[in-house]
Amino acid sequence: MAVIEQTPPAVAPTAPARPRTGLRKHWHLYAAISPFYLLFLAFGLIPVGFSLYLSFHRWDGLGSMEWAGLSQYQYLLSDSDFWSSIGNTIVIWALATFPMIFLAMVTAVMLNSAVRFKNVYRFAYFLPNVTSVVAIAIVFGSVFSTNFGLVNALLQAVGLDQVAWLNTPWGIKVAIATLMTWQWTGYNAIIFLAGLQTVPSELYEAARVDGAGPVQTFFRITLPMLRPTLLFVLVVSTVTGLQSFTEAQVLLQNTSNDSTFSGGPDHAGRTMVLYFFQQTFDNNDFGYGAAVAWGIFLVVVIFSIINWRLVQRRGED
Repeated sequence: MAVIEQTPPAVAPTAPARPRTGLRKHWHLYAAISPFYLLFLAFGLIPVGFSLYLSFHRWDGLGSMEWAGLSQYQYLLSDSDFWSSIGNTIVIWALATFPMIFLAMVTAVMLNSAVRFKNVYRFAYFLPNVTSVVAIAIVFGSVFSTNFGLVNALLQAVGLDQVAWLNTPWGIKVAIATLMTWQWTGYNAIIFLAGLQTVPSELYEAARVDGAGPVQTFFRITLPMLRPTLLFVLVVSTVTGLQSFTEAQVLLQNTSNDSTFSGGPDHAGRTMVLYFFQQTFDNNDFGYGAAVAWGIFLVVVIFSIINWRLVQRRGED
């Protein structure tokens, strides 16, 4: 009896599994870094967006909001107090930034050439930056005191008259600028030191062979090679200097009966951020305070761009 062999039915080939890509493949990595983005969303983007929304409203912080449109910004453009705070901030920034950058660069060059105890020097110069600004301001308030201050004691020692530093417009600005210079010189010196250590030593050796002195070496080699670092320091100093608040607020809080945010006599030390706090928390005008905050943001951006363009143009020349 013949056996008939039956062939098994053909099985259709199965499609290969689609590989997981993007979010499905790396979901655990995104989950690991998600806390940062959630916190940034909650405490960064949402408050910024709300402040922009708030700047178009009138609100005292408790009642209902009232739509104001562009009237807040129109008043801001004609607000003499706001423009005065801009002038105060720019003067204090200039008095603090340019001496600070000079001292920081000189300090960095000295630290770079030091042979012994380099780490000790770096720690000592960086220490003011990690010290509480409130504590520093209290100490400087005593240093610039009219009757018992160290600065006036030195002036009298050389036969000069006392200066009411915290009661005169220019004295207030000089005191705040000196505090900011002392606070940030060491930090920027460390930044410049990092830039100096990237300069090839062969350039200095070639300069010495050609007979270049220390001054020529600094202006022909060191300064051009430090231009990117100088740009970084200048932009960061602009951003931090134009947003100064704690220095003036703590230093001048007892010099005026008007408000702790008034900036001392004649409002000579009232910076832009102090004016923002005064409008928001003294006057309870949160809508106008938000408009002031966006005005501060615009001023900082404009000055940062100007500084960046000036340094870049000198680099091209």
